[in-house]
This record gives sequence, C-alpha cells and structure tokens, in this order.
Amino acid sequence: MTGMLDSFKKWLEYDAEKDFYAKHFPSLVEKADLQFRPMRKVDLKAVQEIEESAYEFPWEPVTFKDCLKVGYCCWVAEKAGVIVAYGIVTVGAGESHILNICIAPSHQGRGYGRLMLEQLMRVAKGHRAEMMILEVRPSNTRAVKLYLDMGFNEIGTRKGYYPAKTGREDALVLARML
Repeated sequence: MTGMLDSFKKWLEYDAEKDFYAKHFPSLVEKADLQFRPMRKVDLKAVQEIEESAYEFPWEPVTFKDCLKVGYCCWVAEKAGVIVAYGIVTVGAGESHILNICIAPSHQGRGYGRLMLEQLMRVAKGHRAEMMILEVRPSNTRAVKLYLDMGFNEIGTRKGYYPAKTGREDALVLARML
C-alpha cells in the first residue's frame, strides 16, 4: 500500500517543466532551488561548520553571534533545507561593506557565490546604500574574478590584513556603485 501511495504522490508532484529544464539546463534548476533567508541564531552552528571547512583562518563563533546581535544584515542560502552558504553585510551612511561571503566547499562552483553576492547587493540597495566595498585575499583568485565580473573595481590595498601561514597577507579593497 505504501508503494502505491508513493507512486501516486510522485505522479501528483510531477512537474514536466522542471523535468525538462533539469534534463536540458541542469544549472538553472540547481540555482532555482537555492532559497535565501535572514540568518537566525539557530543557524550559527551550521554557519560555523561551513566557515571552518572553507577557511584556513576561520572567524570565531562569537564573531557571528556579534554580527547578529548588532543587527548586521546576515543571510543564509539553503538547498533542500540545508544551509550551503551565507553572507554578512553592514549598511550605513549610504554605503555597504561585505564582511563575509562563504559557500560550503561541497557546493562551490555552482554559481552560488554570485547568487549570494546578488542577494547582498539587493539587501544593501533596500537599505539605500549607494556603494558596496569589500576586502578579498589576492590568493583567492576565484573570488577576485567573481567580484571583477560583477563590476567591482580595485580601489586600494590593506597591508597585512589577513593571517597567513607565513605571516600576513594583504587584502585587495574592491568597490562598486549600486
């Protein structure tokens, strides 16, 4: 009886259009299933796990708690109810500053970084920010390429900004008008 109910349920839920796109344009379906929502306190464990899996020098858990506490714009992206990415941006006085964008290593290379960046840009615009700035490691070539592709321009360097295995790494400072 259960098998028959499962078959009937699949028949009811079948979406021919989604099936077509899944077969012919799988990347579109992949991205369409990504859902954005504000980060909550209960998300912090999952966010910290992604942070630690993606970065050699991750943020401390208290940093994420503080970002939520002071009211920064903290967002997560979910796929099938599982957090796979997050982003944090501050907004004030007409400008926004991306503090962190991270995609779970197992979900990188699917366009989620671009989608999270677009989400943070929408959030910043919604708060009437006119400009967005961020810092990025020059060694993070994929992120640098993404930011440049998204219209960011290099406006400076912060010397010794990031910890590194051998001392410190500079940060590229990038900005764009919204």
